[in-house]
Amino acid sequence: MGKHHIIPVNRPSIPRKANAYLSECVKSGWFSSEGPFVRRFESAFARYLGVKYSSSTSSGTAALHLALMALGVGPGDEVIVPAMTIASCYFAIWYTGAKAAPVDVDAETYGINPELIKKAITKRTKAIMVVHLFGHPCDMDSIMTIAKKHKLKVLEDAAEAHGAEYKGKKAGSIGDIAIFSFYANKIVTTGEGGMVVSNNKKYIDKINSLKSLNHSKTRFIHEGIGYNYLMSNMQAAVGLASLEEIETSLKKKLAMAAHYTKQLKNIPDIILPIEKPWAKNAYWMYAVTLNHKTKTTRDRLMKTLMTNYGIQTRTFFYSPRTAFKKLGLYKASRFPVAERLEKAGFYLPSGLGNSPKEFAKTALALSKITNT
Repeated sequence: MGKHHIIPVNRPSIPRKANAYLSECVKSGWFSSEGPFVRRFESAFARYLGVKYSSSTSSGTAALHLALMALGVGPGDEVIVPAMTIASCYFAIWYTGAKAAPVDVDAETYGINPELIKKAITKRTKAIMVVHLFGHPCDMDSIMTIAKKHKLKVLEDAAEAHGAEYKGKKAGSIGDIAIFSFYANKIVTTGEGGMVVSNNKKYIDKINSLKSLNHSKTRFIHEGIGYNYLMSNMQAAVGLASLEEIETSLKKKLAMAAHYTKQLKNIPDIILPIEKPWAKNAYWMYAVTLNHKTKTTRDRLMKTLMTNYGIQTRTFFYSPRTAFKKLGLYKASRFPVAERLEKAGFYLPSGLGNSPKEFAKTALALSKITNT
């Protein structure tokens, strides 16, 4: 493998104005969360989404925790969550003392299956967590109809769906509250960071207090337990620079997806990502699955890509039965689609810093491997 130039699964891209904005932070002396870039970034992000209010956080996981608390989720409650998503979604629910109730996902969009949501609702259900996985939005009309009928709140996890759209509306602008992650591999990045957005001022006011130690009007007199979930001025400076380039970034993602689709569409062993007529896929990652009839396995294919070609790939998330096996959770539950995808799904190099040459090399390598 030593002779191969490694192609990372996500090569980040540094926003052009990041250095200038960071230099401005240094010159001003504002490093902390009190700095002006925090408010500028929050306001600009809310405008981009078309929502009224936003609150920056230290991470996407912190944003999830705060959003759930703003919705009033707590001990004795249940939150419906997709059976294929990052563990942070479950952890955030558990942080509140509530129970996570997993529901299987749609086989095409990988988002939560609305028909199965109906079957999972109990008298304890408080909210539905929707995850727009890999950049493709969920079927929001169906989900919002179910939520309205049963008087449930909807939390959108749009961590991987910056710029994605559902029927012309931005992902993260449809539910009662939504969160975003700005981890280094995201379309908009702060290195580490997150955002909660909503059209409900009460939610954001509560979050603004909770994330900053829950001070009362008198500093150091506290309303209750609080958290240090603040974004720094320097992180926000990078975030603003990144947000200002989002349209260019989305065009790069679409070009990447078009390149892969063109090169891989005639390989019967590879099932490509879809884009529903009502959706705009942001293609955070180009996620593919192996046809169940293929002679190789996903893990063997990924190993060959790395060993023989120096190409990194990444598996899909695991179902809760697998992800939390050591915790003894969900042993009796079955999630047929998520369990199939955890064995067959993987995503290709898709970063904003990855080059067209790297996409071409990856597609060619996949073609060679699947044809032998």
